[in-house]
Amino acid sequence: MADRYPTSVPYRQSTEGYHTFRIPAVVLTRAGTVLAFAEGRRGSAGDSGHIDLVLKRSTDGGATWGALQVVATEPRRGTAGNPAPVVLGDGRIVLVFVRQGPSATEEKIRRGQVAAADGRRVFVTVSTDDGVTWSPPHEITGSAKRPEWRWYATTPGHAIELRQGPNAGRIVVPANHSLPPSGGDNGTEGTYNGGHSLLSDDGGQNWRIGYVDDNPDGYVNVNETTGTELPGGRLYLNTRTESTAPGTRADAYSSDGGATLELPFRPQAGLSGPVVEGSVLWCEAPDVLLFSGPALPDARALMTVRASDDLGVTWRVAHTVSGLPAAYSDLVRLDADTVGLLFETGNFSAYESIALRRIPVAELTPR
Repeated sequence: MADRYPTSVPYRQSTEGYHTFRIPAVVLTRAGTVLAFAEGRRGSAGDSGHIDLVLKRSTDGGATWGALQVVATEPRRGTAGNPAPVVLGDGRIVLVFVRQGPSATEEKIRRGQVAAADGRRVFVTVSTDDGVTWSPPHEITGSAKRPEWRWYATTPGHAIELRQGPNAGRIVVPANHSLPPSGGDNGTEGTYNGGHSLLSDDGGQNWRIGYVDDNPDGYVNVNETTGTELPGGRLYLNTRTESTAPGTRADAYSSDGGATLELPFRPQAGLSGPVVEGSVLWCEAPDVLLFSGPALPDARALMTVRASDDLGVTWRVAHTVSGLPAAYSDLVRLDADTVGLLFETGNFSAYESIALRRIPVAELTPR
């Protein structure tokens, strides 16, 4: 990645006591500090086992990074992950995340083969000092997860605090879950995936479920979801889907702060790419909606930022990082002139590192 775009690497595979770092999320604090969150996977690159939620801070716009911090763990050396951070207007950073027991796997959870204490549980931690220290985690599973839901994941990527409209101040965390199966199914089938939002109107103290879209019809089945606030307070939501609908992406809008959807998630065939998480960000001045994700249709490679000039109806390529392997990503506005892209990439595997690339805003506008 030796090119003209400043790119740093906060996380590298097989360093700092971890096998692999995955699942990036990034925010900019009110003090101007870049917070890059990830899952630090101890024993392997797998999605379960001993996984810590880790953080690195940068006070120079992502050029260099401080020491690794462990923000959250599962006390029995299980999994703490799926970071969903948001910076509030008062400067506090709220981080919503998920834990599961050390022997639990996604397949076992979807099959209903784990006890509730080992399944997916939802927690919140807060920093009041720019991400230096974090409060003891507070469990919110009872208000964030319906009893029948099995699998559960927040975002991953940044969450949202609404700044405009009648719901200004509300925190919105896009999330996903799975339903129990019917007939001869075992629950691992994609048709049982669904999406929902978590909402807080008191700065992260109390939470409730907003919209729910989990019709197991096999057409659009919502999975990892990201969102951003459009002008006037309207929400744009974009999701990964493995279904019979055209393409691998679907999107939706909410005009009431994430409480309901204007229409259920519909296919967004204008965003071609593999089945993978993606990120969206409204970029004020020049007023463009951004989406980041791999653009190769059949493999996790070719990390690309695409842009929409009509609030998500149509999309164009705005910035191509490289043709290398690449997977999950998250977008952040770093300053008036720059957008940051925190993404998984490597020369021979998408999971060799997590890098932060600084992209000039001027490149994202139509030429």
